[in-house]
Amino acid sequence: MTHHGTMKSPSVSAKTPSDWPTAGPIDLVTQDLPHKSASTEWWYLNSHIKTKDSRELSIFASFFRIAKGRDEKTKETQYAHSLTWAISDLNASKYYNESWIDADAPKLGLQKLDRGEGFKDPLLRRAIREVLEKGKVPFPDQLFKGPVFVDQKRLSLDFDGAVLHKMDDGSYKLSVYSEQSHVGFDLRFFPKLAPVRHGVNGIVKSPDGADMFYYFIPQNEVTGTVTLLGTQLEIDSASGWIDHEFGGHSQAKKDDEGKEDNQEVDMAWNWFGIQLPDGSALSGYTLVEEKSGKISGERAIRVFPDGRSKVIENISITPLGHWTSTRTFNSYPTQYHFVGGGYDLTFSAAFSDQEFITLISKPAFWEGRIHVNGTLDGKKITGKGYFERSGFAIVDSLDGFFKSVGREVRKSVRTLIPLQPTYEEARVLITSEKRDHIMRGVNVQRFADYMIKPVREITDRGGKSWRSYAALACCDIVGGDSRDYVNWLAMPELMHVGSLIVDDVQDQSVNRRGGPTCHIVHGEAIAVNAGTACYFMGQKLLISDNMSSTDKLTIYDLYFEALRSGHAGQALDLAGVDHAMPEAIKTGKSLDVEEQVLAIHSLKTAAPAAALARMGVVAGKGTELQIEAIGRFFESVGLAFQIIDDVLNLRGFKGNLKDRGEDLKQGKVTLPVAKSMSRLTKEKRAWIWENIAAKHQEQNKIEDIIELLETSGSIEDCVTQAENLVEKAWTLLDPLVEESLPKVMLRAFGWYVLKRHY
Repeated sequence: MTHHGTMKSPSVSAKTPSDWPTAGPIDLVTQDLPHKSASTEWWYLNSHIKTKDSRELSIFASFFRIAKGRDEKTKETQYAHSLTWAISDLNASKYYNESWIDADAPKLGLQKLDRGEGFKDPLLRRAIREVLEKGKVPFPDQLFKGPVFVDQKRLSLDFDGAVLHKMDDGSYKLSVYSEQSHVGFDLRFFPKLAPVRHGVNGIVKSPDGADMFYYFIPQNEVTGTVTLLGTQLEIDSASGWIDHEFGGHSQAKKDDEGKEDNQEVDMAWNWFGIQLPDGSALSGYTLVEEKSGKISGERAIRVFPDGRSKVIENISITPLGHWTSTRTFNSYPTQYHFVGGGYDLTFSAAFSDQEFITLISKPAFWEGRIHVNGTLDGKKITGKGYFERSGFAIVDSLDGFFKSVGREVRKSVRTLIPLQPTYEEARVLITSEKRDHIMRGVNVQRFADYMIKPVREITDRGGKSWRSYAALACCDIVGGDSRDYVNWLAMPELMHVGSLIVDDVQDQSVNRRGGPTCHIVHGEAIAVNAGTACYFMGQKLLISDNMSSTDKLTIYDLYFEALRSGHAGQALDLAGVDHAMPEAIKTGKSLDVEEQVLAIHSLKTAAPAAALARMGVVAGKGTELQIEAIGRFFESVGLAFQIIDDVLNLRGFKGNLKDRGEDLKQGKVTLPVAKSMSRLTKEKRAWIWENIAAKHQEQNKIEDIIELLETSGSIEDCVTQAENLVEKAWTLLDPLVEESLPKVMLRAFGWYVLKRHY
């Protein structure tokens, strides 16, 4: 197994290296040492701890090295190093984690991108490349600032101050500390059992031949201290686990031309290590090829209290339930059902949010404390352990990412406005607990049918969820923690859907999000009331104990600024810009018409999006410069979004979500039409406006108008304008925030908005 990162190794031959263990007991004096034959190697430890003040904690740390080349003079293998570690605080349901990687990581990352490895989405790859070319990596990954030392004669690792050292008495010293978050641990592991071979007599087979040797020590006594937020906590009792794995060792195969064939296989896996009260242990894994979904290895090992072990070959690990991260929007099971070797067990996450974010693992894996309940040969047992899940259902495309965002947005909306609300849920939407008398005589279900159901008519169909993501991402990008504001997901969606419902009544539209508009289903009066109510449904979500009174006031002001801007934009949209067309036709000057169209786009979409982004920055404790720069970026993205919408209306929407030229059939002056006024002859200007104003429904006529707009260059000019808007805004934002995964996602999102027409 690997305890972080992506499992992939070059194709190798089956020859066993000379520095691997031979038959019989494993000699830790030699096998704990670094293996020169290994291209991949790691040392992993975890511990379950009860402190003297009765806190329950679990920790893990993984020291990792992977071959990155050979020294030109000595021909010795050179290694890149990384370190991942975490503390799970069960009492507070808090997860503290850090990822440190090699100083050469930017260079190595660029090489991986050049080989086609990593994220598959081209825009994410482009955004990550931009960071790596600066010689940086996106936080939470951090570059080692000091030296990394690996002793070849004894187990002694010093990764820039993080230490794993084999003591003379056979114990293991593990020490890590974060100067940023003031958390860490200083522990000693005292083995109580001899090492146990995992896999097939110690060998974990890889489908590409890059086999690994794997042994573990499942029971250790642990002493020492843990530091949480600057407070040092003494251990009352603790148990520990040690893993060591190494391999990917032989020379690469040659292809038909004699060149090295470095074909790699991406693997996903489940791994668990469980300690039971009687001193026994259970460890198992499932290896799955990511592309094919084929299980390439599945095995468990039962370790008895006296150190004897028994292989369990026929096992089943079934995921149950799921939890979705609101930072990466990856989903992870919260329970597993394990069956095999007389065991029938349920593994349950001590708490859900034990996701470890690192681009080493594109972009995260789940490793955390689990509770174990079930039976062994029919007798009840309990235990505790660690479970790691990596590579399954990873969102590595922006399309997939926003689909996942959309699912969580709809879930958030359903929670806030259920179709069959309880009395208390309805009261939150109507009044407050202090004024319960207002609810006297209220028929809760009729209220839901006439106000909630019309809104859910539209929200449940899904939609573009980037507005909801914006607020959370902008909290994280300035170093805040969006998990404190996860309930905000529903708020931007309700604000947006409210405007859609009312707009559709005013425009007399008949289709919305793949179905009939709200007023077609429920009637205009009900639709207008429900749409307007959307603006106030999310108000309660703005309240947070994590905010100062000043920040709360700023948040409220931004929220209502978004509503004011949106309504002003709708007023101008209803007024239209037809009045400006005669002058444009007469003079051939389009600037006034263009500016009026852009004003509508800015007020209806760009300004509300920017307000939501600024709310996120305020929640994340960003500076005034960051608030304004990120707000301006989202203004530009929102405006670019609408400009590209105008383009797609003429060139065709992906998936045919709208009819080509629908805006023309409605007689609307869009930005390409406005721009064409300065690019066409007076005769053609008059002809194009005459036919648009006539609201022709014949597709042949519409295609003629589109062709003229295309040949005039006005459509492509819109694309260029949108691109320039986003790039200029990013140039202002870029130096004001540190490189991070949220920043990578926002950068890629800016391009995603622009590239929807491809």
